[in-house]
Amino acid sequence: MLSPKESPLKGKTVLIVDDEPDVLDAIADCLDSCIIDKAQDRNTAMEYLASCTYDVVILDIMGVNGFDILQETVEKGFPTVILTAHALNPETLKKSMKLGAVVFLPKEKMTELRPFLEEVILSGGKPVWKKFFHKLEDYFSRRFGPDWIEQDRFFREFKEEVLKQEAGDDADSLKS
Repeated sequence: MLSPKESPLKGKTVLIVDDEPDVLDAIADCLDSCIIDKAQDRNTAMEYLASCTYDVVILDIMGVNGFDILQETVEKGFPTVILTAHALNPETLKKSMKLGAVVFLPKEKMTELRPFLEEVILSGGKPVWKKFFHKLEDYFSRRFGPDWIEQDRFFREFKEEVLKQEAGDDADSLKS
């Protein structure tokens, strides 16, 4: 991880939406080099989104109508990270991906939030699902069951696409 002085997050504007004040504070502390707005509910989040521009939005799902907010952030072009605990299941992960979130992290992996956000900034706000998939596939296999990918066509196709991209990246690096 880059130091805060070198971090691509330095000076970035971030909206954090979570109904738990301690989570809001923990994330804000982790992102101390950023300009932070915090919202504890959907209405406050929507007010911020109507009047401000964000480099990144971090959203909980439960307690704040996170999917409604996600649709708004995607419409506005704000890269959005889902950070959740109670809504941690394959269907929520799939819905987050389909609605346009750039990454999805379990709250118990909050210590890994900063490097993922740095990747989001470095990618120009594009999804970092490939990196996400590599770092968290084992975690989700333990959480959802070892065959969670095979049980859902969406995830099977996603994994196949990631593997194809990697094969292409490897071939490109050999040509260089």
